[in-house]
Formats: sequence, structure tokens, C-alpha cells
Amino acid sequence: MIDVETNIVSVERVKEYSELEPEAPWINPLQRPEHSWPERGQVVFSDYSTRYRPGLDLVLRGITFTVNAGQKVGMVGRTGAGKSSMTLALFRLIEACNGNISIDDVNIADIGLHDLRSRITILPQDPVLFSGTLRINLDPLDQYSDDQIWKALESAHLKSFVEGLPEQLNHQVGEEGLRLGTLLRRTKILVLDEATAAVDMEDDSLIQNTIREAFSSCTIITIAHRLNTIMDYDRCSVTSL
Repeated sequence: MIDVETNIVSVERVKEYSELEPEAPWINPLQRPEHSWPERGQVVFSDYSTRYRPGLDLVLRGITFTVNAGQKVGMVGRTGAGKSSMTLALFRLIEACNGNISIDDVNIADIGLHDLRSRITILPQDPVLFSGTLRINLDPLDQYSDDQIWKALESAHLKSFVEGLPEQLNHQVGEEGLRLGTLLRRTKILVLDEATAAVDMEDDSLIQNTIREAFSSCTIITIAHRLNTIMDYDRCSVTSL
């Protein structure tokens, strides 16, 4: 009887997944951005509203703001105020109900999801690690040389640590592998969604210094729970319901 109940739950999950509405096309052959896009990194929300599912209340309502190219913008606010929803909207994990988001004058709703998501970098609070080596986690698509990876490790103040591992880049990754791949993908826009929430203030300061050095010419949007994290940013937005 227990096995039957377990199997029924599995069937329910499969049915639920099969009924999910598919995402937008991965590539829109009729409108693809230039290979160099985004060159400046300007982000514009124009009267933007969205919800998580049809029938639910809006989680963002009539949001309008501009992040100029190269600006460092911090967003703070209580849980449920809509900070992470802006991040999901920027990557089109949730779609617009009204208004639009543009990056360097390109409406992100007009291009394919791959063209959008591959041009923006995000550091989430909870990293996703693959079962494998440190190198695979840093460069899963095998796009970078060992020299580039070692330079990224040096920028992250982890070169000496990895050099001390018996297998170095072939070390089987644990928690120490998180977020390093960001330093290899030097996109023009970097989003940090409470990326340092789980570290102490000393490590937070070290990470922020690394980001300032490595992404000095990039647009940075940071969702933070510590004011110290964004104290020297160009602008700070306090979100509320």
C-alpha cells in the first residue's frame, strides 16, 4: 500500500510537469542581438509588471527605473518586497504582464532566451555544483584555457588554495567551488542575488573587493541584506510592498 501511494505521487508529479507551459523559444531567428551585445550595459524597466502565474496577484507593479551603463546599484528591502522578482524578470524566468525591460535599447522580450541569458551573469545565494572536477564546475562548456582559469582563481584569492590540492584543477568539487566561474564570464551585466548572505562580513568584504576589481567597468545590480555590501555603490533602492 505504501509503494502504491509513493508511485501515485510520482505520477502526479510527472503529470504536473507535463502540463507546465513551455518557456519562450531558446533562439529567435528573426531577431538576434549583435555578438557584442550588450556593449554598454544599460538596463531600463519601463512600467513593468509581472506575476508568477495567471490568476495570482502582481509581484511587481508598474516598475520604472534606469540603471545606467557601468553603474553599481544596490537593492535592499524586507523579504517579499520583490527584490528577487526583479532578477527573475531580468532573466525572463517570469514574463511581463505589462511594460518591458530593455538592455542597451533591445527589448529582452523580442530575443531568444539563450541570447538573453548567455549575455548576463548572476551570482545566486545558493550555488549549483556539478558532480565532477573543479575545472568542470568553473568551465562546464570547456571554453577557457587552464591559464585563464588560474587567473580567475588568483582574482578570487583562491589560487594558492587550489595549488595546495593534490589534484589541483582536477580536484573533486565540494562547497569550495562556488561561484568561481563568474570570473571567467566577463559579461557586461552582473547580478548578485544575496550572493554573500551565507558568508561572514570578512569574506563578504573580500568578495566585494574582488568584484570591484574584476568588474570595474560593468553594470552591477546587487540584492543585499547587509548595508555594508552596497555602501559605496552609485545608487541604492529600498523596495517595499
